[in-house]
Amino acid sequence: MDQSMTALHKSLSLERWGKMSISEQMANIGSEVCRSLNWRKKRNEELSRKAIERALELIDFSLDSHKSFPRLKEFARLREAVVDYFYGSNQFASTEELWRKYFDHFNYAARKNR
Repeated sequence: MDQSMTALHKSLSLERWGKMSISEQMANIGSEVCRSLNWRKKRNEELSRKAIERALELIDFSLDSHKSFPRLKEFARLREAVVDYFYGSNQFASTEELWRKYFDHFNYAARKNR
């Protein structure tokens, strides 16, 4: 993550984020993505944009905190797909339902492992 950027999650350190399980990280990212989808549905583009910016920041934390290729690959593809859906031409044909279902699995796993 670019250190010159203003952190949106000011109380979250890369070290603390890196100690979370993958399920917890993805559940937190999913929370922001779903928040963005909810604001989009309510036609509040500003709050939708802010939520997706927070999601991207969390994805960047994940990219910075993992060293194994499979983890990096998953987070890099997630970032690419999120940017494509919210800012691009949606070339991957993502849908709101797809995003919600994708993150539901991580929410379940994160809660189960508490």
